[in-house]
This record gives sequence, structure tokens and C-alpha cells, in this order.
Amino acid sequence: MNIKSLLLGSAAALIAVSGARAADAIVVAEPEPAEYVRICDVYGAGYYYIPGTETCLKIGGYLRYDIGIGSLGHQDVLDKEDPGEWVRTNPNSPNALRRYRFDGKTNDTYYKMMRAQINLDARSETEYGTLRGYIALNFQNNTTTADVLATEPSPIGALLGPVAIGETTTTENAWGIDHAIIQLGGLTLGYTDSLFESLTDSAGSVINDDLIKYSPGKTHLIAYTFDGGNGFSASIGVEEGKGVNAIDSYTPHVVAGASFTQGWGKVAGVVAYDSNYGEAAGKVRLDVNVNDALTLWVMGGFKDGNNYSSYGVWGGDWAVWGGGQYRFTDKAALDVQLSYDDSDEFGAVVGVRYDVVPGFQIRPEVVYNSWKTGTGASRKTEDDWGAYIRFQRSF
Repeated sequence: MNIKSLLLGSAAALIAVSGARAADAIVVAEPEPAEYVRICDVYGAGYYYIPGTETCLKIGGYLRYDIGIGSLGHQDVLDKEDPGEWVRTNPNSPNALRRYRFDGKTNDTYYKMMRAQINLDARSETEYGTLRGYIALNFQNNTTTADVLATEPSPIGALLGPVAIGETTTTENAWGIDHAIIQLGGLTLGYTDSLFESLTDSAGSVINDDLIKYSPGKTHLIAYTFDGGNGFSASIGVEEGKGVNAIDSYTPHVVAGASFTQGWGKVAGVVAYDSNYGEAAGKVRLDVNVNDALTLWVMGGFKDGNNYSSYGVWGGDWAVWGGGQYRFTDKAALDVQLSYDDSDEFGAVVGVRYDVVPGFQIRPEVVYNSWKTGTGASRKTEDDWGAYIRFQRSF
């Protein structure tokens, strides 16, 4: 065997061994591509696909800080009484029970509220239409009044225990569901605004829009809405009511209405039947887009003022609301609302909204309210003023 044959044999052996080792090598799998969050623009800005699903989710909310003074209709300033002293009911008897006598003065102070709202909006498409789940939760701290308790300084007072002798200013924490609904196509189930409010778009664009009330508030409901696709829609629903106005049998309140929307504006109407009292109430509303800057609206409500209805929450047989908004610029607008009802109550609100930066808005308002008291020759007008300012960071 010569040197050349030896070298060739060694090379062949090395190649064979290398091939066998290559055949036995562990193959490492390619890593799975990362599934990044995808934008969902089917339902507007802010939605994204939940990974691994075809459901679109939007997370939003706001932080709101309100300060109010004076009469604000739904939320007046806080009154608290000045300190007084314990006075014997019988000055000649050292054992007589004492009562707490105030100096006759009350102090007004600010109303303040800090609220955080978180809302989740999940949507997906099905063969029956859009399936939606929406929830809005409120968490807030606001000023309120609380009773001042004290014990009358005597043996009898010790037996009676603490009694309320006045009010003081305090704060309270609160949280609750603002909206929680399931929607499939035109069907809506859950807890939200009454159709009597939503079908006529509440009232104006001011904060204090309920100096004269126009709605019973939020409720459990089951409703169906038909959308004609040409600006016409109609809704009908059954509602439970809220608080003392909740149904007291298996017969629900019934609400129905319709609207027609075009480029010039909108016309809408709604009627409601209160099953507790067997009474009906209704409202009609007209909105007009005068131009790109100015919008005007007017709304009227009617009921039988001689009988109670949880939907006709204004005074007397009828009420009227009206107002508008004028946009000075893309960042600033003026809001005005006037209201009057059959019981001679009048309300006026003027406010300005200003977008300091995108997502942060400041809204000051001035409020005036007047009403009648007494009867016959003693009937007179009383009134009050208030002011309100709101700072809101929306996201």
C-alpha cells in the first residue's frame, strides 16, 4: 500500500463518519412568528383585535373634576349650620332636658366631585349582525353633608344617646355601573339610559341640562331597534324603572319611538306607558344644522298633569326645552339651553367649552333657575343662581 492509497482511504472514512453524525443531528424548529396586536378600524378609531380572536376591543374613559357654587338644580351647594349651644328647655329647673340651639346661621360651601370612568367596548360580526358588549364603570369621591351627632349633657341625655344637632361638610367614595349592555343586531339588553331619554338625545349640550327634568334616568331594559338604512329608525322596549318608580308587578313599563336623520338635522319622538300608574307621557324633538358652526334644537314634553307618571317628570301638563351650540373655532364653542314647564319653573344655562389640548377640556357654566311658590294672592317668584366648572381628561 503506497502513501497515495492511504490518504485516499482516510479521506473516505472521514466523509462517511461525518455523514453519519449529520444524519443524527437535532434539528431546532424555527421560532413561531410573534402575533402583534392588530388595529381594527371597522368600528372607528381606538379598536384593536384581541389576540387569537376576531373580536375588536376599545378601552376608553375619562378623569373629571367638577366644582360648583350656588343653585345647580340637580346638585346644589352644601349648607352647614354654625355651632350653637345646649340650652335648658326650662331655665328654672336644673334637671330639665336641654336642646341644642343654633345661632340661626348657615354657611355655604363648594360642591366638588372627582370621577374616574373606565369603559370597555367589545364588538365582532356574526350572521345576526354586530355582537357588542359595553360597560362603563364610575369611581368617584364627592363632597356631601353628614349629621353632627352629640349627646345632651344630662343623665336623661345619656340615656337617650347621640342625637343629630346639625350638619357638617364631609366627603364620600362611591362607585357604580353607568352602563352595562349586550347588543346583537338590533337587540339591546342590560342597564342603561331609558329609551325615553336616549331616543330624543337627552336634552342640550350643557352640563346642567336637567334644571327641568326630562327623563326618569337609568333602568334595566330589553329593547329592539329597526334601522331602515336611510336615516329612519324605530325602537320599542320594556323597562323596569328605577327606585320608587320600579315596576311592582310582572307588567313592565313600555317605551316606543322613532327618528329620522338627514344632513339638515333630525326629528324624533317617543312615548312611554307607566304600568304602575297606567299613565302615558311623550316627547318630540327637532334638531337643525344651520351651518357648520351653528346647531339649534327644541323639544316638547306632554302628559296628564293631574296624574302621576314616572316618565313625565316635569311640572304640570307640558314642558319645553330649547337651545343650541355655536362653534367659534375647532377648539372653542358656546352652549345655551332654556327650559320652562307648566308649573312656571324656568331654567337657563350658558356655558363655554374649550379644548386646551387634544383630550383635555375645560367647561365653565352659569346657571339660573326660577320657580313659583304659594297660591292665589300670595303666589310669588323665587330664583337662584349658580356656577359650575368642569375639567376633563378623556382618553
